Amino acid sequence: MADILTPAERSALMARIRGVDTKPELAVRRVLHAKGYRYRIHVRELPGRPDLVFAKRRTAVFVHGCFWHRHGCSRTSTPKSREDYWRSKFDANVERDRRNEALLLNDGWRVFVAWECEIERDATLIPRLVQFLGPPRFESA
Repeated sequence: MADILTPAERSALMARIRGVDTKPELAVRRVLHAKGYRYRIHVRELPGRPDLVFAKRRTAVFVHGCFWHRHGCSRTSTPKSREDYWRSKFDANVERDRRNEALLLNDGWRVFVAWECEIERDATLIPRLVQFLGPPRFESA
């Protein structure tokens, strides 16, 4: 199937894909903040720039998109055009995720990965994340 977009249209479309402050990430941040958790976001000094960092707990949370990070759910499709390009891109993403997680674990950090599909469909994600984090330092009203 031929690509129906011009290179300029494709470039504009790809430029709209966000790397930070995605809807799933904002949803997790909103819920955790409401529960009394305080965190830093996108800490550049840590491998992989975790989406949420709880420094005193030495805990990093990544909110991964199923498509880009290859979760394996129904959202993990591969584009039909330029399949070799996409396969190598996805493989590199997955390898980078593994490497960053290993670096964090070796440095004494705990790592939690929240997947996009879990945020939208899995009612147990937030309770599991809260259990992983432990109680907030200050209870919210």
